[in-house]
Amino acid sequence: MAFDPTPAERGVCHGGRLKGAECTWDAKGSRVDNVAVLASRGVGASCRCPTMPLCRPETCNSGNGGESTFLNLLFIKGGRETMFIKSVSVSMSNEGTTYSRPKGNIQFLNSVPSFQPSGMDSHHPSPEYSSLLLAGPRAGALKQAHARIIVTGHSRSLPFITKLATLAVAAGAAPYAHLLATSHPAPDSFLFSSLTRAAAHHGLPVAAIAFYRSLLSAALPFSSFTFTAVAKACADLSAIRTGTAIHAHSIVLGFGSDRFVLTSLLVLYSKCGQLGVARKLFDAIRDRGVVAWNAMISGYEQNGLAERGIEVYREMQAAKAVPDSMTFVATLSACAQAGALDLGREVEKRIVSERMDISVFLGSALVNMYARCGVVDKARRWFDALQERNVVTWTSMIAGYGMHGHGHEAIKLFHLMRREGPPPNHVTFVAVLSACAHAGLVMEGRDAFDCMKRIYGLVPRVEHYCSMVDMFGRAGLLDEAMQFISDYMPGEPGPEVWTAVLGACKMHKNFILGVEVAERLIALEPENPSYHVLLSNIYALSGKMHHVEKVRNTMIKRRLKKQIGFSLIELGGTSHLFRMGEKSHPQTTEIYQYLEELIHRISAAGYMPETESVLHELEEEEREGALRYHSEKLAVAYGLMMSVGSTTPIRVIKNLRICGDCHLAIKFMSAVENREIVVRDKHRFHHFKDGKCSCLEYW
Repeated sequence: MAFDPTPAERGVCHGGRLKGAECTWDAKGSRVDNVAVLASRGVGASCRCPTMPLCRPETCNSGNGGESTFLNLLFIKGGRETMFIKSVSVSMSNEGTTYSRPKGNIQFLNSVPSFQPSGMDSHHPSPEYSSLLLAGPRAGALKQAHARIIVTGHSRSLPFITKLATLAVAAGAAPYAHLLATSHPAPDSFLFSSLTRAAAHHGLPVAAIAFYRSLLSAALPFSSFTFTAVAKACADLSAIRTGTAIHAHSIVLGFGSDRFVLTSLLVLYSKCGQLGVARKLFDAIRDRGVVAWNAMISGYEQNGLAERGIEVYREMQAAKAVPDSMTFVATLSACAQAGALDLGREVEKRIVSERMDISVFLGSALVNMYARCGVVDKARRWFDALQERNVVTWTSMIAGYGMHGHGHEAIKLFHLMRREGPPPNHVTFVAVLSACAHAGLVMEGRDAFDCMKRIYGLVPRVEHYCSMVDMFGRAGLLDEAMQFISDYMPGEPGPEVWTAVLGACKMHKNFILGVEVAERLIALEPENPSYHVLLSNIYALSGKMHHVEKVRNTMIKRRLKKQIGFSLIELGGTSHLFRMGEKSHPQTTEIYQYLEELIHRISAAGYMPETESVLHELEEEEREGALRYHSEKLAVAYGLMMSVGSTTPIRVIKNLRICGDCHLAIKFMSAVENREIVVRDKHRFHHFKDGKCSCLEYW
């Protein structure tokens, strides 16, 4: 049932305030029963209350800004005879999450039915109930048990129907369970709540929400377990609008401060990327369980905020909360993203010392962490030690080899997977094709692309086409790349494909095609600054400075700014961030002095700055100065300065592609300092050793 409120029913928003919005719930939290949430709509109003569970009696009109969702609630008085609609608002602002409703006298049911299942003698189960237990979650056997219940006259027994319907859900027969529940003359709350929980637990989120709606329609009371289950279902579906409505409903009924409900809602908001709201809920939970900690860590990691996830793990350690295997899976994933090798090793040591069971998920997380932190040999040792490997484990190891430029090892492992492992999926083939692209294995890449379609019946996606074009482009086969686009790609290529072509044009100095592709990209996404920067670079490399100025003026006019590059280095468990010309570090003077000495030494060894990548209107000396203090150089210099005499590799993470001059300079640094230097940029790893790089210039 859907309902689209009129503006009057939604309330009026004035400057971020909800005009006339007032909280009238008593301090104890009067419970509103028989409420049906029919629809929700974001309005942009805001109100504030000091706490989450229920609003205070005072007016909510602070209007700090935030997100507000209006919920259209169907209030039922006296059964189904009298129904009327009011709008309520749930606001999610910087101050918290609150509930408000427009002024008006709403009559509620005075009696609150208790949430209790119908009783039965558990000490002496009947033969019919025993037959249900023996049937288990098997549809055919359950139908036979159902027939026996009907024949013996127990078809109206709620305990029998509840057990039968719950087992039917576990067997995947949710429509059958729904029919059993709705055909009963007097279904109770326990029946629908049990079905909601069973559906959410057995991976049937749509069915769980349907049972929740049936409970609403039947005007029956709710329990915290119902909200916990339906919030999980919304999280599985990433259904944020429905989840927000359910959040409001839980507050209305007085479950807004329940620890289990808050934890389930925290998982929902984390999975949907609403991390501000998730953190508010997390802070509101007094006695946090491991599920809440895990949801917060994984929420940050999955939304690209790995450092924040690591901070939450540190908070968990300080709170002396006991982690489980999923805590370590989430933390290792955050370490992989942030390149936090020291913490990753710390987690591994704890896993081993506590003799934890290495599940396929935990094992895959260890493989992925070491591969993405630049220790591919250790990743392979963990891979070989695992007793169980799934497609994620195999794909992580193949991708790790590809990122490190070990294309032949990636192909060998892929062939082993085909013989001994699970069938490869779409992600596996992205990893294989990317490995071929970064190692110049054109023939192997062609074979893998053909194998994907012909043997496994997988339809190529845009990322597979992009990897193939990237492979041809890096190998200098631009004509073949364009021919592949023409012959194989269905429809018009997207920006990802043209970006791969443009990168190859810049690498191989094909300025004519590069300008054509860059202009095509700008036409597709005129507000994307990276395309303008690439076009400007191509014009600069070809010496067309008047075109460079034109592109730059266009960017100024459109207020487009290029993405700021930065580099991270972890020392002693602490991450240090550097930007170009960074001077906020407490050891800035020492770092710059060490870098000057280092550049003097590599210049004596033959290093000459690649100034063509810097603005051409600058004088040569100015160009060299602009290159000298790039974030990669600062991070490497700091790492070398802080580890004089050590043989441990220097590890740096760059958020963008490493520039040509830094790539050249770090090769010389690895030689003159006799140190291995590992740089992970946006696309791959670069292992610098003895003046050479593992990328073999395929980057």
